[in-house]
Amino acid sequence: MLTQLSDSLSKLQLPLRLAISNGPSLDLSPNPAVTLEILDPRLLAELSHPSLDILGEAYVDRRLDIQGPIMTVMEIADKLSLGTFKDDPGITLERTAHDKALDAEAISYHYDLSNGFYQLWLDPEMAYSCGYFHSPSDSLAQAQLNKFDHLCRKLRLKPGERLLDVGCGWGGLARHAARHYGVSVYGITLSKAQLDLARDMNAEAGLDGAIDLQLQDYRDLPGQENFDKVVSVGMFEHVGHANLAAYFRILQQQVRPGGLVMNHGITARHTDGRPVGRGAGTFIGRYVFPHGELPHLATAIAEMSEQGLEVVDVESLRRHYALTLEHWSNNLEASLGEAGKLVSDKALRIWRIYLAGCAYGFRKNWINIHQILAVKPDSQGGHDLPWTRADIYS
Repeated sequence: MLTQLSDSLSKLQLPLRLAISNGPSLDLSPNPAVTLEILDPRLLAELSHPSLDILGEAYVDRRLDIQGPIMTVMEIADKLSLGTFKDDPGITLERTAHDKALDAEAISYHYDLSNGFYQLWLDPEMAYSCGYFHSPSDSLAQAQLNKFDHLCRKLRLKPGERLLDVGCGWGGLARHAARHYGVSVYGITLSKAQLDLARDMNAEAGLDGAIDLQLQDYRDLPGQENFDKVVSVGMFEHVGHANLAAYFRILQQQVRPGGLVMNHGITARHTDGRPVGRGAGTFIGRYVFPHGELPHLATAIAEMSEQGLEVVDVESLRRHYALTLEHWSNNLEASLGEAGKLVSDKALRIWRIYLAGCAYGFRKNWINIHQILAVKPDSQGGHDLPWTRADIYS
C-alpha cells in the first residue's frame, strides 16, 4: 500500500514521512520535516486523496500520530489535501435554528472545558479573542491590552457611562474599561466556568463595584436603551445566520440614541457564508465550535443596517488574529505535558489542531475578522461622533 501511495503522492514533493506503526516507512522527499505515523493501516486507503477533516479526525481518533512542528504539520496537511482532494463546489449550506438550550450547550462544550487549561496558553487577562499588534514584536499580553484599549477608544468611552459587554468571557475587557475609562460594565456569558473565574479576577482587581457579570442569554436582556455603549467580542459567531436580525435588533434596542455598538467577530471569506473548504470548516464545526456559523462582512453590515444601526467604521484584523493564534498555539505546544493533566487526550488533540490550523487559515486568508462600529442615530438622524477618526489614535 505504501508503494501505491508513493506513486500518487511523490509528485507533491512534500517534506513528509509516512510510517506504519512498527512497520515500514515512506519518505516523500529527502529530509522530511514531519512524520505521520499510521496507527490504523486502514487509513492508508484514505491518504491518497484526504480532506482536511479526514486528516484531523484521524489524529483526534488516534488513527495516526504526528511528529514535527505543529505549524509545519498544518502546512503539509494543506498541501497534501490541495494536491489530491477535489472539493465539492455544490456544497449545501447548513443553517441551524439556534435556541437558548442549543446555544447554552454549545458554549458550555467549548468554554467550560477547563479554566486551568486555558490559563496555560492565554495571556494573564484571559483574553480569548484576537489581539491588536502595534508591531509583530509585541508580546501576546501587550497585544491583548492594545486590543482592549483599541475597542475602548473606538467606543469613545467616558467616565460614568454604562457599557454592555455581550459575551464577556473572563472579563478582561470589562476590567480594562472600568479601570482605565471609569465606566460601569454589565457583562453576560453562557459559560459558568468563565463567570466564576471572571468574578474572582474582578474581586482581586478591586472592581466588584464597577462590574456586574451574569450568566444570561442575550435574548433575556431586559428593558431598552439601558446603556451608553454596547460591545460584543467573539460572540456573533455563535448566533447563527437565522438569528442575526434578532441579535442586532437586541443590541440596537439596548443602546441609547446616539450610542455606539461595536461588533468584533470572525467573518467568512465567501459572501454566502459557506464554511472553509476541503473539510476544514467541517472539522471545526464537529469538534471545536458546534453550531457555529460565520457570516460574511456584507451580511453582518446588512443586518446591522436593517436594525437601525448606522455603520461608521470597519477594520479587518485578519493578520492580527493569525499572529494571536500562533502565540496561543506556541504556548500550548510548550505546555503539552501540563495540558494533558487538565483535559482528555482527545480534547488536547482537538485543540492542538484547532489553534495551529486556525493560525494557518487566517494567514492564508481562508477566513477574516472584522471590528464593525455602528451608531444608533437619534430621532432626527443625528449623533455627536467626531468628524474624523483622529481621536482613536491620538
